[in-house]
Amino acid sequence: MPRLSLDDPVTAITGINTAYGGKLERVGVKTVRDLLLYFPRKHRDFGNVTPIAWVRPGMQTTVRARVYHIARQVTPRKHMQIARATVSDDSGQLNVVWFNQPYIASYLHEGDQIFLAGEVDLNGGLVMKNPEYEKVSSDPSHAARIVPIYPETKGLTSRWLRPKIRPLLWLAEQLDEVLPGEILARRGFMPRAAAVKQVHFPESMEALERARDRFEFEEIFLNQVAVQQAKRARQSHAADPIPFDEATARAFVAALPFKLTHAQRGAAWQILKDVARPQPMNRLLEGDVGSGKTVVAAMAIHHVARAGFQSMLLAPTEILARQHADVVDSLLRPFGIVVGMLLGSTPAAARRALLTSVADGSVNLLVGTHALIEEDVRFRHLALAVVDEQHRFGVGQRLSVRQGELWPHFLSMTATPIPRTLGLTLFGDLDISVLNEMPPGRLPVTTRLVPPDERQGAYDFIRQQVSAGRQVFVICPLIQESDKLGVRSATQEVQKLQRDVFPDLASRIALLHGRMKTAEKEEVMGKFQRGEVGILVSTSVVEVGIDIPNATVMMVEAAERFGLAQLHQFRGRVGRGVHESTCLLFTDMDDPETMRRLTALVTHHSGFDLAEIDLQLRGMGELHGFRQHGNEFKMASLLDVALISDGQGEAVRLLDRDPTLAGEPALRRQLSAYRRVFALD
Repeated sequence: MPRLSLDDPVTAITGINTAYGGKLERVGVKTVRDLLLYFPRKHRDFGNVTPIAWVRPGMQTTVRARVYHIARQVTPRKHMQIARATVSDDSGQLNVVWFNQPYIASYLHEGDQIFLAGEVDLNGGLVMKNPEYEKVSSDPSHAARIVPIYPETKGLTSRWLRPKIRPLLWLAEQLDEVLPGEILARRGFMPRAAAVKQVHFPESMEALERARDRFEFEEIFLNQVAVQQAKRARQSHAADPIPFDEATARAFVAALPFKLTHAQRGAAWQILKDVARPQPMNRLLEGDVGSGKTVVAAMAIHHVARAGFQSMLLAPTEILARQHADVVDSLLRPFGIVVGMLLGSTPAAARRALLTSVADGSVNLLVGTHALIEEDVRFRHLALAVVDEQHRFGVGQRLSVRQGELWPHFLSMTATPIPRTLGLTLFGDLDISVLNEMPPGRLPVTTRLVPPDERQGAYDFIRQQVSAGRQVFVICPLIQESDKLGVRSATQEVQKLQRDVFPDLASRIALLHGRMKTAEKEEVMGKFQRGEVGILVSTSVVEVGIDIPNATVMMVEAAERFGLAQLHQFRGRVGRGVHESTCLLFTDMDDPETMRRLTALVTHHSGFDLAEIDLQLRGMGELHGFRQHGNEFKMASLLDVALISDGQGEAVRLLDRDPTLAGEPALRRQLSAYRRVFALD
């Protein structure tokens, strides 16, 4: 292999051409360093070589044997190409079959001494199906050792990756040691270079465990140093203090047409205490669908306006911005608080007049989309920025709400429930308020799994609901058909429902998706809100915020394509009125993991419970809404409260002792890249 450096592109490695370079880039591997740090997701211990006579069905083991016979075959029924072999050692004989890998019959030959590693079945005799295979050598990579299993994708298999990564391990000595020496010594951690080697090709299970312990801590520690730095940087800035006024707070609550929940009262009190300080608030308000986050935000906006300052409310879509403007305006109008709305579609003349009113302070609250953070939008005295579903905005967009030397207080809202430990790691620089109560009167939504043979019955139920005057959401994963995924598209679903399923309701079926022009989306939503559309077929654009009290059925096609948190968001679009509501999850899949995930939605109604289940089953990278953070946690469990607390404590101690990390240059270099990934700058 040619002399390599850590920063060389992966295509500099022998055996990795541009096509494979592209595949690696899609999983975040661009350089030699990235490939060296592309850690296995698990290992299989194939270190014990077992004589064939000792092998039993169900065992996972390695055998060393001679190829007695090998041939390529085609199965008679499914016409699948296979390689079939018979191998033997001094103690017995074993049958082997590899499905869809006929080329193995050209690689292995009669008389070859080979290692085979895998699970043994009983099928008319002992047989190994699709085992790892390798010609005998003194230093194997695929069998007769602890074998790394990497995260795989199409065209990138563990078998392909092992011989590419193993020759790079000498380069681990060039990696920076990012953990402070004092922590390494006190905790007895393995040095980084040694840990990288043991994680890929461990000498023993004990060595692997020590390497994993080190990297689990490293990941949490890096995260906690970064978020603690962000928190300290924020606290060094100044903001306008908004003094708490009891009479103002009581007046707002008394004017509400409903009673606040205990959770809403608690969150509002935390926010009002925060904004009374001269340092900028940075709080995340998270609550399940329908838990009343907007009312809590409106109470803070009311307090800010009464103190003579302005607020802004930033929403990710025009539909959601309009809805927020309507709700907040109805709550604040009785107090003489002026609410303006600025959208990308706002006409030029209306925009100029509105911006003048914002600049002179006549508008107390400006609601809108990305249009709010354009350069010509200037406030007279902005003191509070509220951002709904903040993870949908880039870090640059979030920072641009700050105007002048004083920072506004910052309140983020999300309807994506976040497990507490995940909040501590991803949002350690935020204070978190949780709305874990639902307002009285919200009816629970019945959730049902619909297998293919029950589809017609579900359609009959939908027809009954529409005939009774109710409305229906139908969610599809894609806008147009994708043969690759094999899932129903929204456009084809509309045609199917209009032509084949509900021809008598064809004129009341409409389509909504994110690629439509704003005016088209507004027209469709207007018809749905007025009841002119009975069945709305949509992509995930309806996931957050759309409020149709008359909608009683949420039907999700190919439900297995969505995470639990996202399915819970869909479910939250119904059950918002006085009628009993149902969520129908359509799936053609019956594998155990899919059924376990979808059954969790049937049996659990708390979004926080579901988010934690999703984290356990699919990992953080799949937790809806926060996927961009997933690449940085390869080892650590974000449900390990003790580890997170440990890492946080070490980060605080280090920053107290060395606030600028002047004595830790390697850690500083690592953190500069880390903050870009986690949007902490």
